[in-house]
Amino acid sequence: MSLEDDIKQDKFQSEQHKAAINIMFTSSWLHGINASYLKKFDITPEQFNVLRILRGSHPKKLMLSEVASRMIDKSSNCTRLVEKLRQKALVQREICKDNRRQVDISITDKGLTLLKKLDAEASLMKGIMDKLSKTDAKELNRMLDKLREDN
Repeated sequence: MSLEDDIKQDKFQSEQHKAAINIMFTSSWLHGINASYLKKFDITPEQFNVLRILRGSHPKKLMLSEVASRMIDKSSNCTRLVEKLRQKALVQREICKDNRRQVDISITDKGLTLLKKLDAEASLMKGIMDKLSKTDAKELNRMLDKLREDN
């Protein structure tokens, strides 16, 4: 289905304007699919993002500000997300011994186990993205990176 059909609009200011709307619409669409999938595991896409960031640095702990700077959605309330994950025993928060204002975050074994389970069942998103060839995906990544240049 085309963007025009999906949003019931057939005129755009320009192809660039249509592309911008298409990126936002597709991002929202992918986010919704991801949210539905993650709901089975009682986590949100934003919480999943935090867990993936922490797994990537594991076993090194990260400061809360480092986690926040690596998030996909920069407007997410990282403190609240980490607290929810801590309540689920998926992450651990520790006050730094050398700097009492610094909070270090790490993923727990339970968090790592959950991510392994999610990785094993990630066929839904993979199936969607497999519609693109490797060449198409590389070109899309190149074009999206180009949009963010110098910003």
